[in-house]
Amino acid sequence: MRKALKYLFVILLTAGFVWYFARNLDWAEVTQNVRKANIWYLGAATAIICFGYFLRSVRWQVLLKPLTPSRVRDLFATTTVGFTAIFVVGRAGEILRPMWLPMLDKRIRPSYALITIGVERVFDLASLICFFSVSLIWFQTRAGHEAEYAYIRLVGNLMALGAVSFIVFLLIYSWRSEPLINWFAAFTDRKFIPKRVRSLGLGLMQQLATSLKVMTNAREIFWVTLWTIALWLAISIPTWLVLMAFGLPLTFVDSIFVMGVASMGSLVPTPGGAAGAFHAATAGSLILLGIGHEDAAAVSILMHLVYFAPAVIFGLYYLVHGDISVAGFRRLLSSENAEREIESDSPDFEPQP
Repeated sequence: MRKALKYLFVILLTAGFVWYFARNLDWAEVTQNVRKANIWYLGAATAIICFGYFLRSVRWQVLLKPLTPSRVRDLFATTTVGFTAIFVVGRAGEILRPMWLPMLDKRIRPSYALITIGVERVFDLASLICFFSVSLIWFQTRAGHEAEYAYIRLVGNLMALGAVSFIVFLLIYSWRSEPLINWFAAFTDRKFIPKRVRSLGLGLMQQLATSLKVMTNAREIFWVTLWTIALWLAISIPTWLVLMAFGLPLTFVDSIFVMGVASMGSLVPTPGGAAGAFHAATAGSLILLGIGHEDAAAVSILMHLVYFAPAVIFGLYYLVHGDISVAGFRRLLSSENAEREIESDSPDFEPQP
């Protein structure tokens, strides 16, 4: 019953965003605008997005290096399968990546993959905020949209504050992880705290401490930062190319602003790659830049395809050629399975005297 209500909520949320995006649009004009888009610009954007998935894989290998050896081809397959899962079931599909990778490479534990994905998200968020903040510096507010721009600036500042705070926490944790783990082990050694909760918490803390070794190694920080910047350039450039495909009078800085707002929309946990939410956010950012509603809608539709279609194509290929059934795929997506896998990796940790 609980799962049914959750699925119903997600479906209603998706329908609400799709309705909000599609209402009052002249779909004949939207279709005409889509057909007029320059196929060469769209093709170049798609090719760079494909290269971006390779960059994600290389960066993930750097993050895993302090924990275990890994192969880029396995990381690429897992990354694209993970994005396919996100496209199919929404952000809940994130759990597939740490479950899928150990099936390809037995040396990698699910918890290793899960923790490094968390660190990966920190670098992604910090990089995105930097790109977005730069675009806000040179952003020219269009007449009649001052209130919306002020709200976006507020959200951007809050994101920056949150990212900086979390990075500071990770730096402190990497420095003082042992006493913090000892304290948690002692604090949770009580009858009223379930052993499974204690074991899961200790396992995650241990794996996080190990994976954060990358934060104390200047060479690895350099490479992770470099690959992260390259990755976001491999997203911002295709965004600009999609805008150019429609012949819109926008600059590269404008495209970074659009990318930032679109990324916020993609965080909404709806299926279809944040369908509806992504489109509404992208179109809204373009309207703030003075683009007409039908043009903005057409751009958001093709931009969504450029962002997600390559990963879905690669992901479906690896799913079809992988040794896993539909039932196994569903099992991997369950949160209960993720907890069980991580808990199985948890060390038998006791506080040190």
